[in-house]
Amino acid sequence: MKAPFDLTRGRVVSGGGSYQSEQGSVYAPGISKETVGSTAVFLGRVALPPGGRTKAHVHERHESAFYLVSGENVELWTGDRLQHRDRANPGDYLFIPANVPHVAVNRSEHLPAVFIGVRNEPTAQESVVMRPELDALVP
Repeated sequence: MKAPFDLTRGRVVSGGGSYQSEQGSVYAPGISKETVGSTAVFLGRVALPPGGRTKAHVHERHESAFYLVSGENVELWTGDRLQHRDRANPGDYLFIPANVPHVAVNRSEHLPAVFIGVRNEPTAQESVVMRPELDALVP
């Protein structure tokens, strides 16, 4: 069993491993419950490969915010029927309220979309609920 994290001091976390999330993006957690014992915040890098997209999902209990570092032709679809489409460019910020269905799409054929993401929950997958019935609504 891993020893608990020392929450009486700060720490530096080296960038490192990544994993494929249930919703389809690639997460590289920096600050999280798993990396430092965070109790309230997740901060990490999130990427979508060229032509990639997330599956329709919601985060029931937390808000998410992202900064698009690099990429082109990135779309964010939100709403109860994914009826709202916004385009993001490098330097743009994205906000997704709790319990709002959403899909991110990287329409680029050759550039990954890379985001820095933060949310007010300490793990990346804690309150994810997949919404497969909405996937076909995003072309």
